[in-house]
This record gives sequence, C-alpha cells and structure tokens, in this order.
Amino acid sequence: MPEVAVSLGSNLDRESNIRAAVETIRSLYPGAIFSAVFESEAVGFEGPAFYNLAAAFETDLEVAELVLQLRDIEAQQGRVRIGEIMGSREIDIDVLLFGDEILYSQGVNIPRDEILECAHVLKPLSLIWPDRHHPVKGATYRDLWEAMSRDQRESLSLVVLDC
Repeated sequence: MPEVAVSLGSNLDRESNIRAAVETIRSLYPGAIFSAVFESEAVGFEGPAFYNLAAAFETDLEVAELVLQLRDIEAQQGRVRIGEIMGSREIDIDVLLFGDEILYSQGVNIPRDEILECAHVLKPLSLIWPDRHHPVKGATYRDLWEAMSRDQRESLSLVVLDC
C-alpha cells in the first residue's frame, strides 16, 4: 500500500473544521500521523488567516479514488467547490504525495507544487517526514524547509490545538 501525505487547511471556523477533518481521517486511517498546526496568512486572496497541518497514512485507494474521498470529506464539512477560485474555505484537503509517484494528469499534480512554494505546506510535511526525499528534487523535506527563505519560514506561527 502506498503511503500518502495530505495537507489540511481552514480559514473559516478553523478549530472546529480542522478537528473534524482530523477526526474523519483518523477514523478512515487509524494509523495516520499528523503534524503540529500552524497559522499562516491567506495566499492569493484577501481573507482570514489559515490553520494548516499535514497528515500521512497508508491507503489501498488509487489516486483518483483518494482525491474523491477527500472531496467528500470537504463537502461533509460544508465546502462548496466552484471551479478553482481562490477564497476562504471551511476545509481544504489536498494530496501532496502518493508514494513515490510523479503524476501530472487528470487535474492532479503529484508531488504537489505547493510543497516547494509554500511554507504552510512544507513545514508541516517536514515535521512528519523530515528524512524522506522529494521524488523530483531528491532533497529531504527537512533540507527543503531549511533552504526556504527566512521570510517564508518566519511567516508561520505554531498553534496549540489538540486534535
């Protein structure tokens, strides 16, 4: 079974939505591990700050099936997707990594580009898989985090949130 990593984020009723998503993922994947939660400013639009974290677990689903399962979790929490418009959301759950696969089709980019671009994605991932290697770049997630610009690294705040 491939081991996958996903990112979770919310900027509407953040605590409740993050807790609910974590609870749902835990019920589906009892061996799931979760990073700490971080607060970050909205990226690409004006809106409330986000809570973000990462999770890793094994699945026997195919990539497309996993994406649909995560969309169902989002919908259960009230998220309505209208195209790919950037905006506030109850919950956003994206597949970051699916084993060592490299996939750029069917509207899915794996590994997800945001791993290398966004502190709120890379930091949580570097906490759960510090010594794993990015399937394209070859560097560990810890090394990628340390190489990220100081401004980006300092853009996050640790949040104490029991999930």
